[in-house]
Amino acid sequence: MLDIKFVRANPEAMEENLRKKFQDDKVPLVEEVIKRDKEHRDILGQLEALRAQRNAGSKEIGKLMGQKKFEEAEAKKKEIAKIGNELDMLAAQEIAASEKVQRIMFKLPQMIDDSVPEGRDDSENVEVARYGEAKVPDFEVPYHVDILEKLSGIDLDSARKTSGNGFYFLMGDVARLHSAVISYARDFMIDKGFTYCIPPYMIRGSVVTGVMSFAEMEGMMYHIDGEDLFLIGTSEHSMIGKFIDTINKKETLPQCLTSYSPCFRKEVGAHGIEERGIFRVHQFEKQEMIVVCEPEDSMAWFEKMLSYTVEFFQSLEIPVRTLECCSGDLADLKVKSIDVEAWSPRQQKYAFEVGSCSTLGDAQARRLGIRIKNKEGNYFAHTLNNTVVAPPRMLIPFVENHLREDGSVYIPEVLRPYMGGKETIA
Repeated sequence: MLDIKFVRANPEAMEENLRKKFQDDKVPLVEEVIKRDKEHRDILGQLEALRAQRNAGSKEIGKLMGQKKFEEAEAKKKEIAKIGNELDMLAAQEIAASEKVQRIMFKLPQMIDDSVPEGRDDSENVEVARYGEAKVPDFEVPYHVDILEKLSGIDLDSARKTSGNGFYFLMGDVARLHSAVISYARDFMIDKGFTYCIPPYMIRGSVVTGVMSFAEMEGMMYHIDGEDLFLIGTSEHSMIGKFIDTINKKETLPQCLTSYSPCFRKEVGAHGIEERGIFRVHQFEKQEMIVVCEPEDSMAWFEKMLSYTVEFFQSLEIPVRTLECCSGDLADLKVKSIDVEAWSPRQQKYAFEVGSCSTLGDAQARRLGIRIKNKEGNYFAHTLNNTVVAPPRMLIPFVENHLREDGSVYIPEVLRPYMGGKETIA
């Protein structure tokens, strides 16, 4: 959520930002929210004037009583009572007016960074860099489900019977590989100086609306019937929510946390053939990283966090590239975002999104009340998040890139301590 003072002072910049994001339908909201904000401030002015009038009248009553002017005091009491009724009415109007402003403000996207390329959707995202040698073997690489089934590592048919489409049983060494990747990711981030955390897997509605837009929530989150609780779609939600309504001392920042959690998503919409199997599912696991920091440090942390994900996949010997998300592909709360895509030898292209690094400026902090203490007054922190790894999706590029002609899968050296010393899965 933006600062209403900024919107009030920069309506043209707001409208231009909406056009860059191809949200022209929201342009009228800028004028409307400024109008609603003025109405709200007018009510606040009336409230302030009436309260001053009531306070002055109360003091006058005390004087009249002291002078034994009881009739005049009673008349003044009636006058004050009338002011009290007006204050009650105005207070109710003020709450309603404030809510109108907030509802509109929640619909307005964050101002994107000047470096973000302009584009309508993810087809116009811009490649930044490539890491590792993208290879195509001289034998056919099967579809990932076929690879995993030959390793006796997946059972989708049973999962459909127990849970429906979008679920899976991982078995044997493939299940062990899944856990090994998560354990390695945990230790990788601890070695980078991040504090390890296991967060709640359910969060309240106030946290959900604090960390994401309503549109994202509707398409992603599972709601617990009869409870003000949602299953998390990513542990970033809990981790940022951990700082709700806090005032943080400068010397305690940055807060760098890495978290493990299962994640649950509706994944609403139709998807193509490469999104069958375990690419897009309702349940997965994730190692995440988040940073809460000083505003002036957020872009430096953005670059650093992105480098960690790239380094992680390089250590697993999986070629990746980074893609700058264009203006139309950015979620409403994001200032800047870069995706990490893994190489697919089967498709002979970078095909699998395995991470996404984002800075949200003060958007989440403003919604959740995450502040930094300062001698001159408190101000909002900046928040960032980035995927370390999210299996089982990442197992697809893993098995494709490490598949051998005999059907076995090579295990990179960094994972072997977590796999009981195994060098291959066969």
